[in-house]
Amino acid sequence: MSTQEIIDYRRIAEAIEYIRNNFKNQPPLEKIAEKSNLSPFHFQRMFSEWAGTTPKKFLQYTSLEYAKKILKVNQASLSEAAFETGLSGSSRLHDLFIKIEGMTPAEYRNGGQDLDIHYSFAESPFGNLIVASTKRGICHLSFQEDEKKALHDLINKFPNASYTRNLDLLQQNALFIFQNDWTKLHEIRLHLKATDFQLKVWESLLKIPMGQLSTYGAIAKGIERPGASRAVGTAIGSNPVAFLIPCHRVIQSSGSFGGYMWGPLRKTAMIGWEAAKTQKQYDLLPQK
Repeated sequence: MSTQEIIDYRRIAEAIEYIRNNFKNQPPLEKIAEKSNLSPFHFQRMFSEWAGTTPKKFLQYTSLEYAKKILKVNQASLSEAAFETGLSGSSRLHDLFIKIEGMTPAEYRNGGQDLDIHYSFAESPFGNLIVASTKRGICHLSFQEDEKKALHDLINKFPNASYTRNLDLLQQNALFIFQNDWTKLHEIRLHLKATDFQLKVWESLLKIPMGQLSTYGAIAKGIERPGASRAVGTAIGSNPVAFLIPCHRVIQSSGSFGGYMWGPLRKTAMIGWEAAKTQKQYDLLPQK
């Protein structure tokens, strides 16, 4: 790194440390920027480039992580958790959970106790998989040959949820994608637990046409975070819904396919399969 990059990195590292130590005071942007000797505008732009999210969002994530600990470990009430986190009331805590976690504080504290999750196992061109859904949409899709391990991993996400082995309509619509039936893609609904930054990254992945590839750097530029390639890679690696959110279409700028949560060989197979299907569709078009 250049001398300036080292200086910038230290400023952001100090800002992150300040937020973590003072989140209970919910410091405004101006206060945090002042600690870095930067204007609020310049500080926010630099922080977003280095951390992959805004100072406000980072403060929210830090506050929420603390609230989660209080709710789960200390079994505090919502109002107690909100007060200890420095939020103005339980309604703000509720809003943060819905926006960032995709569930209510009560659902989180109870380990998904109020969630009714349907799951089923299926075969695909890329191996066996498990798919799960709530009434809101698909919440999990993972390639796994061992059904016991697949179910164990799912239950670990929401240990107190109610599980029923049932192939519902939401799952059926999602699985049509492996049968070359893309007419029902608009009927696929997702119930995702994610940060705003992760959702932005995943949404950008959905825009990559089938049979085409993108890079981590291109995704970062596309969401207006050109310096956040590493954060983009982390978000892509946390994708809970295999294939439906096509993280397999993102490769390194060098041309290397890179890693994949469900195995690099499977990623290679997916890329080749989609390329072949796309070429076949092109060959069937009337030639001029």
